[in-house]
Amino acid sequence: MSGPDNNHESRVALFQSREIRRTLHNEEWWFVITDIIAVLTAAADPSDYWKKMRRRDPDLSLNSQGGGQIDPPLALAFETAGGRQKLQCWNTQGIFRLIQSIPSPKAEPFKRWLAKVGKERLDEIENPELAMGRMQELYEKKGYPKEWIDKRLRGIAVRQDLTDEWKQRGVTNRQEFAILTNEIMHGTFALNVDEYKQVKALARENLRDHMTDIELILTMLAEATTTKLHRDRDSVGMLPLKKDAKDGGAVAGRTRKDIEKQTGKPVISQENFKLLDVKKSKRLKG
Repeated sequence: MSGPDNNHESRVALFQSREIRRTLHNEEWWFVITDIIAVLTAAADPSDYWKKMRRRDPDLSLNSQGGGQIDPPLALAFETAGGRQKLQCWNTQGIFRLIQSIPSPKAEPFKRWLAKVGKERLDEIENPELAMGRMQELYEKKGYPKEWIDKRLRGIAVRQDLTDEWKQRGVTNRQEFAILTNEIMHGTFALNVDEYKQVKALARENLRDHMTDIELILTMLAEATTTKLHRDRDSVGMLPLKKDAKDGGAVAGRTRKDIEKQTGKPVISQENFKLLDVKKSKRLKG
């Protein structure tokens, strides 16, 4: 749940409804190699398949420079079910080289897909609205209802506004982002991010992708209030920012308690998107 640092931003892309993890590294997309192998082959163990490929083809070695024309694969960090782990990734050019070594009927459509996805970053730099449009399309393909998507995208914009303030006011690393985020979440829901994930039975999934409408709205309220406090108080450094985050979360926390008093029901829900019947397009309701 922490904000991205200056060098890494992770997302999931879909190829024929299959998830492929990717991360932004030095303004370039890097894709998880085993995810691509799983899509293109019927390998029961994509990691073992990748090891055998490297033994057969020296150009695919982790230490190879690809004849000086292709960057070698890199181990980049991702959130996984077992915690944060480094996974072998390759940029677009490297993945094209990988595909050449995999006999698969999906190779050609995957190349076209990869060329399109690889170009996304350049397009998004020139026109940031494209990133939001692609994100909306991704949620639609996963089966989320339009009303929920609208709130989620608005929440992403509010979050980005907040993390931009944090960067400008002295937040320098992922751990500090996480500390401030937990301060806001605890003030709002009396739970930190990991505890909230446990309530919803989530592992590496994004918590906000499994929030109900009212949970998303309260999160937005807390983060928008925190951003306003930073600006009004001109806070700089972790201690003042942490106090603002606590106060911003408390505003949303009082609102949550008022809602619970009026409705007689808890706002925090065990409901998550994994439990929904996507075909019936049910809504995540508070």
